[in-house]
Amino acid sequence: MEPSIFSAALVKGLTDKIYDKRKSAALEIERLVKDNAKAPERIKQIVNELVQDFVYSNNPNARYGGLIGLAATAIALGPAIAQYLDIIVPPILSCFNNQDQKVRYYACESMYNIAKVAKGEVLRFFNIPLNPAEEGQEALVIPSSLPRNTAFSLPRFIPLLSQRIYVLNSSSRNYLVSWISALDSIPDLELVSFLPEFLDGLIKCLSDPSNDIRVGVSALLTDFLDEIKQASTVREQQQQSEYRRTLEANRKKRQEEQRLKQKQKQEQSSRLEKQQHNDSVSEAKEGDEGDKEVKKEEKVEDHPVPSENDAVENDDDDNEATDVESDGHGKGSYVPGQGVIVQYGKIIEILLPHLSSEEEDIQRTALQWINEFIVIAKDIVIQYTPKIIKAVLPSLAHPVSVIRMYALETNQNLQKLVLETTMSYPEPSASMSDPSGSPHSMAATDLDDFSHNSGNNLISGDPFDYQATVSNLCLQFLNEHEETRVASLEWLLMLHKKAPSKILPSDDGIFPALLKTLSDSSEEVVRRDLQLLAQISFHSDHEYFRSFMVNLLLLFSTDRRLLESRGSLIIRQLCMSLDPERIYCTIADILENDEDLEFASIMIQQLNIILITSSELSDLRKRLRNLDNKDNQRLFIALYKSWCHNAVATFSLCLLAQAYEHAAIMLQVFAEMDITVSMLVQVDKLVQLLESPVFTYLRLQLLEPEKHPYLYKCLYGILMLLPQSSAFSTLRNRLSSVSSLGFLHGMPKNPPTVSTEVPKRQNIKASSSASSKQSEEPVIKYQELLQHFKNVQARHERQRRQGM
Repeated sequence: MEPSIFSAALVKGLTDKIYDKRKSAALEIERLVKDNAKAPERIKQIVNELVQDFVYSNNPNARYGGLIGLAATAIALGPAIAQYLDIIVPPILSCFNNQDQKVRYYACESMYNIAKVAKGEVLRFFNIPLNPAEEGQEALVIPSSLPRNTAFSLPRFIPLLSQRIYVLNSSSRNYLVSWISALDSIPDLELVSFLPEFLDGLIKCLSDPSNDIRVGVSALLTDFLDEIKQASTVREQQQQSEYRRTLEANRKKRQEEQRLKQKQKQEQSSRLEKQQHNDSVSEAKEGDEGDKEVKKEEKVEDHPVPSENDAVENDDDDNEATDVESDGHGKGSYVPGQGVIVQYGKIIEILLPHLSSEEEDIQRTALQWINEFIVIAKDIVIQYTPKIIKAVLPSLAHPVSVIRMYALETNQNLQKLVLETTMSYPEPSASMSDPSGSPHSMAATDLDDFSHNSGNNLISGDPFDYQATVSNLCLQFLNEHEETRVASLEWLLMLHKKAPSKILPSDDGIFPALLKTLSDSSEEVVRRDLQLLAQISFHSDHEYFRSFMVNLLLLFSTDRRLLESRGSLIIRQLCMSLDPERIYCTIADILENDEDLEFASIMIQQLNIILITSSELSDLRKRLRNLDNKDNQRLFIALYKSWCHNAVATFSLCLLAQAYEHAAIMLQVFAEMDITVSMLVQVDKLVQLLESPVFTYLRLQLLEPEKHPYLYKCLYGILMLLPQSSAFSTLRNRLSSVSSLGFLHGMPKNPPTVSTEVPKRQNIKASSSASSKQSEEPVIKYQELLQHFKNVQARHERQRRQGM
């Protein structure tokens, strides 16, 4: 065992409890090292003794002294320390994991002083992994052959950063942010390429209680986003440049092909002239002179004159060379963002959970990044549309205006992205437009604008997942905020317009959710829902449409409050978007055989009031007032058979269709029925409707009793049904005003009888028609209709009695 090179006084000083004495001993070591600066073996012996006898000692004070001594050794060596770093640095680094806080402090202080002296040489130890320190053992795993000039390795540093980035201590976070900022400022290091490894933890630092840290992290994230945008711009420029070069190469190829064809054509023409010349020479027997001419021509062809195409080609080559030199991307030039690999997919996966963060700064940052990625990474973002929608739509009603603004912008930009990158379908009809006229509604967008601008038409293997998107949108129906529910329906409207065959099929379970949404508390949500249901029905076959009407009536049947509060709105909105006749005839056909007679009567009452009062059904009313047309007669019959579930509604339908004689006959049936309070209330409402603009024509017909004799019979019959009430007074005053003018002489004196004939209005017109038209049989058989009315009302009468 070699004797110690340290004196007993020096050893005592290094292990003393008092810091100043340890410091004095370190200064003595510094002098000792300087004295032996030219003796490498002596220096190694000093370092080895400091490490083994002091740094690895169980005595804490000895460790403190050993660490100070190594720092003093490094200062004494100066630039020459590079050759000794392999034996000085690892023992110090092993103390970084020591349980003693003071040991860690002195290790950091010692390493700081060594780094100041060694400068860049120390970076090769930066990424050496540490094992848990054990007493008396070296804790570093050092490569067996580590080159002295090994520089700082970012890939080996990133795993350490990704571990430490989740620390919660504000001081540690500040330290990490400083490191990341410093590394990001180094050109060519391209820290942004490793961003997914520490982005999640960096974003979480935005929740730190220290405002300085939040500001620093926010600025750092802004820098990273700017670098990503810059890399995207450079990539687009490179793609455009490559595209231009390809076009130029193709153009030159075509020019070369044209030049070769022209040259071949010239050669062929020259050979032909040459052959003709030879033939003429042989005929003239001028062989010698002819041979000379041929040789001259051959010499001329051996040295052709440059053509215009050749000159153009040379110019193009010069231009290309000039372009390459002037584009700034020549050999050896550094272009920020060039060659940077941005892992967009991994970054988006990290951002997605933060889109719903409760921390405003975190959520705002995530929304801002996603919004930018929609522009610069369209092909990647489109794959994450279902997840982004699920996170962004709830934020449309965020109480913070900034978050709400970013969420709205992100939602709109994402809709535009989907429109641009998927197949376009034309608008079904003008009637399918958004009735609300909302400026923010993508449902009202003219999709044709995008049909010719699609960058990636959807084919098999689509990046856009329709079904996952629809599923996540339907989940938003349960959201408590109206804005979110409206936005989800607008998305479904847009997607269905673009691809009716791909989303919302009849058997996917979504249709019941749409029907249930009709009970939503928001009228705007109900309007959007109805527009979507109408749009689906428009693109569906008759069976699907009938199934829709059946389910709608079932919903009304089970939820009477919905029928009372929203029934009129729902029917009117559907009539606005779809064909009213199709809706009414389908519902009438379903209700005609409905076993729930009470519901059928209530539903017919609602439909009848809508038919009489709604502006959306004005065309249908005009058709019913003209029963000379057979199609209109069929419409009347289809409604009549179902309307028989409600006696007053059937009577109103006859008045609307001007079938006054049949209506007068129905009044006799009324006399045989039990007049209920509900029936009297309906008659009261009918009288009020007769005073509305819809029945203006009827009131004017009272002035022509000779043409409409049974109209008086109908109105007086209603008057006799009514008790003394305001409606009674209203109708009596109306009839009295007419009778005072002396028009009652035209009323029929004999009571009407049931017959198979068409009412007088049709008979009068038929008598004036040509003989060919007189032979046509009327479609409406009133006797059969009256019998059907009696049968249906008899069923209702039996059910009422059973209920009693």
